[in-house]
Amino acid sequence: MRFLNAAALALAACVLGAGTALSADEPDLIFKKSTVWKLLTPDHKLATYAIDDPLVEGVSCHFTVPEKGGVSGWLGVAEEVSDVSLACRQVGPVTIKEEFEQGEEMFRQRRSLVFKKMRIVRGCDAKRNVLVYLVYSDKLIEGSPKNSTSTVPLMPWGDKEPPKCGDYVTD
Repeated sequence: MRFLNAAALALAACVLGAGTALSADEPDLIFKKSTVWKLLTPDHKLATYAIDDPLVEGVSCHFTVPEKGGVSGWLGVAEEVSDVSLACRQVGPVTIKEEFEQGEEMFRQRRSLVFKKMRIVRGCDAKRNVLVYLVYSDKLIEGSPKNSTSTVPLMPWGDKEPPKCGDYVTD
């Protein structure tokens, strides 16, 4: 029995380590707010993070995710719910570094030990010159319809004209 417990813990460590390695840039924690108080274990919280689009300089996104407390949250084995909110904004002059596909993944984060991920994907509304960001969670067996969308109209910044996002979308 001890061997099985040790093997399970080793597998969990490998999976969690792999999840961290898959994210190119880790988001910056802005703050956490407790939503449910727990006596002897961590509280349930809402956590707000910021991440810069790695491909589009001058655009940042903020997202808020629930984080489970209790024993399962403390041990890192809780499956987090799919509720996520998203807001993206132009924070400086925009430079698009390279071409991208519609719906290309900008960021992902594990939301359970093995099966669930939160993803932020990027697209372009070329007609309006607007970047469109979508956050959703997916599950290996059954996806989640919960999602949030944010748009970033590309505007001049100082004397610098914005790029046309449609010029950077691949077919």
